[in-house]
Parts: sequence; C-alpha cells; structure tokens
Amino acid sequence: MPSKRLLSTAARAKKSMGLRRLYVLDTNVLMHDPSCIFRFQEHDIFLPMVVLEELDAGKKGVSEPARNVRQVSRFLDDMMHDVGKSQIDIGLPIPGLHRDAGAAAVAEQATATTGRLFFQTEPLPVLLPETLPGNTADNHILGTTLALQRKHPERRVILVSKDINLRIKATVLGIHAEDYYNDKALDDLDLLFSGTRELIKNFWEQHSKNMESWQQDGHTYYRIQGPQVQSWHPNEFLFNDADNFEAVVRELDQRSALLELTRDYRGIRHTVWGINARNREQNFALNLLLKPDVDFVTLLGAAGTGKTLLALAAGLAQTLEQNRYREIIMTRVTVPLGEDIGFLPGTEEEKMTPWMGALMDNLEVLTQSNGEGGEWGRAATGDLLRNRIKIRSMNFMRGRTFLNRYIIVDEAQNLTPKQLKALITRAGPGTKMVCIGNISQIDTPYLTESTSGLTFVVDRFKDWPHSGHITLLRGERSRLADYASEIL
Repeated sequence: MPSKRLLSTAARAKKSMGLRRLYVLDTNVLMHDPSCIFRFQEHDIFLPMVVLEELDAGKKGVSEPARNVRQVSRFLDDMMHDVGKSQIDIGLPIPGLHRDAGAAAVAEQATATTGRLFFQTEPLPVLLPETLPGNTADNHILGTTLALQRKHPERRVILVSKDINLRIKATVLGIHAEDYYNDKALDDLDLLFSGTRELIKNFWEQHSKNMESWQQDGHTYYRIQGPQVQSWHPNEFLFNDADNFEAVVRELDQRSALLELTRDYRGIRHTVWGINARNREQNFALNLLLKPDVDFVTLLGAAGTGKTLLALAAGLAQTLEQNRYREIIMTRVTVPLGEDIGFLPGTEEEKMTPWMGALMDNLEVLTQSNGEGGEWGRAATGDLLRNRIKIRSMNFMRGRTFLNRYIIVDEAQNLTPKQLKALITRAGPGTKMVCIGNISQIDTPYLTESTSGLTFVVDRFKDWPHSGHITLLRGERSRLADYASEIL
C-alpha cells in the first residue's frame, strides 16, 4: 500500500500539473527555433507523432530549416539518452531536472519549476468534423489537441504554431492557439529604437547650469549632467528645431553624457562622393557611416529613402578616397519578389548580379554625379568602381573572415536572427558592416516585423558604443514614388 508521503507528493504533483499549461507544438515552430523546447519555463510540452514524422522528412538539405531540424533531433536524442519507456510515458524532464527511475522522485520532479516533455505514446481519438478528415498533418495535430483537451479537462491545452491558417482552424474548433512569441525582439514595433530623439522645448535653458562645452580638433563637444541622460543610448542623435541643434551621444555614464555636434552633409561644401544629404535623417546616417569607430550600422526605411545610396556613397568615399577599407562587399538574401525565374548561369558574381539591381542603379547615380571627363570619364569611373566592389552570395559566407572590408547587407529584413549572427561574426579587424532594409517588405515565410533578424539586431545593438542606427523617414526618390507609398 502506498505510503502517506508518496500519496501527498502525488497529490501536490497533480495540483501542480493542473496549474501548468500543456503546449502542443507544431512542426514549423521547431523548424523556426530548434531551442524552443527550452523556452516554455515551468510549462509542459507535447509533441504529436506526426510532428516527428514531419521533422524526419525535413532533415535533408542545406537550408536553414533543415539545419534547424537536425539540431532539434540532436536535442531530443540527448534528452532521451539512457531513458526507458516508463519514463517517456510520464514525460521527460526538460534539462534542469534530474532523471530518476523512482516513483517518488518522479512525483517530486513534477512539482519543480521546469516543465516536462511528452510524446504521443498512444493513439488518441480524432474528434474532427467530417469536413476536416484527419488525412493531413495539420488535421492530425488538430485532432490530437482536441483529444488532449478531453483527456485533461483540468489543464489548459494550447496549440503553438506559426501557421496562421492552422491557428484559424484551431480557433474555429474551440482550441486555444497562439503564435510562437519567444522569438520576437519586441512586443510592440512602435518601441523599436529609431536612433533619434527630439529634445524638449527650452531644453538648453533648463540645463544650462549642468552643461559645459569646448572645442577640440575642429569638433564641438558638450558635457550634460542630469537624470535625463539615463534614457539615452550611445550614438543616438539628439535634435531641437527651435535651437537648430543636432548632436550625437558619444559617451555615457550613469549621471552624464558627452555630446558632439554633427557634421552637416546637407551643404554643398560637404559632399560624399558627389551627393549630399537631403534631410535630417540622411545627415545623421552619413555621420554614422563615415565615423571610423562605428563598426556596425543599421538603416531602416521605406523604399526611396536613400538607404542603399547613402551606404554605397560612404563606402566609396572611405575605400577610394581615404583608403580606409580595401574593398566594398555587397550581399543579400536571394528571396524573389515573385515567381522564381529558374537557374542562373555563370560564376558566383554573375549569378548574384540580377539580385543586385539596386547596386547598379545607385552606381549609375553616383557615376553621373561627377560630370568631369564626359562619357569616357564616366565609363572609366564605372570600371574602377566595379573593380573595388565585390558581389558575394550569403551561401558561401560560413567560415570566412573579412579583414578591412566595407560590407553592405542589402534586404536584411529577410534574414533570421541566426542568419544575421552568422554574417556579423564574419567581420574581422578593421571591417565595417552596414545592414539596410525595410521591415514592412518581408518576403520570407514565418518571419514578421517583430521576429525579423534586422529588428533583432537593432534592438540588441542599441547600447553598444561602436554601433549606430537610423530610421529614415522621408522618401527622396521621386514625387511619383512618394505619392505611391502614401496612397497604395
């Protein structure tokens, strides 16, 4: 007969199980984030057998989802090492709990703050309506989730999927379905760091007593003290239209901030490879792109705001005029806007050329900005530029180290956080990396504005003193493009 201690422990475990949620994971969640099984804190996870079948079918290949599937398999294999059938039936403790074959120890572990992983070890009745026969993977998952709700009425069973249509069908059937939220950099995209901050009116009058200023090496600096500096970030730009003031935060501590007046690239005297900034945000972007000690720059903005043109002009000025970098490397993810046109012949650079139309368009603008030498001069300049600009595919970046290069990552909104990490870690000494994109134009499945790798790095790098970010607001392409972006 069971002891009173064991019965009381089992009662506590049952009560705890009722408080913990049971998450049923769809295959696409595991393919998107292989470490998702460790992200649900004290709650439990259930994997239907059809999910394991889909993982097995998706493990082959060199794509990002295939690599993630193989990583999931390694995680599961490690958790099931030296584990018997009886332990699988009661749920595997997610790493952080100790495995023990004793019933009392298992019951004690069930009350811990870390959840357990359950597999479908027995057939569950399919409770779907006749209009949803259980002959597809999604419908099998729906039927399994419904059966779990009937089997565990005391628990809250939640289906987690990145498939919107599956979540819609689940809601129709009375299943609580959620998106996978752990990969989101921000809950609200309005909170994304913009890189600029407007100072309050009469800011200088209110803080004149806590401010000192000086000039050094042709630059004007301000030291400001006060509690307001705690909300500022390194390389954040401050402006005040009333005082015609624009500065960038260079250093920060708990009580003071060092500001430096920005250089005005809107004037004809300060051109960058023949172009000038046309608005405040473009001016701030050029200040970041031309600053030697800023190693990582991100530029966000809608079509026509000048992201590629500014990044390329700054790269050419520093590569050809100042010899700060050996060459410019441009790359982007090869996600088509429409239907794929098929195989592209040629070398790596020739295959990437159709994807680099933005580069060619902006090179044409930059070569025409200098009219010296006529057509022959422009042609010679174009040849020189193409010799110093290399187009590279992201597929061959792994294992490389770029020394003294100026790297432009175009269309970075289509990259996952893992892909951007793999790219950024390729940078060697003396290399500057610029990531540009528009998070409202994401073409990659299962990526959203809040889960894009570009959003992720903007949020994670905002406090690093060698990085900077600017969100470009105003389009400068043409009046037609500006009007189309507003009304369409």
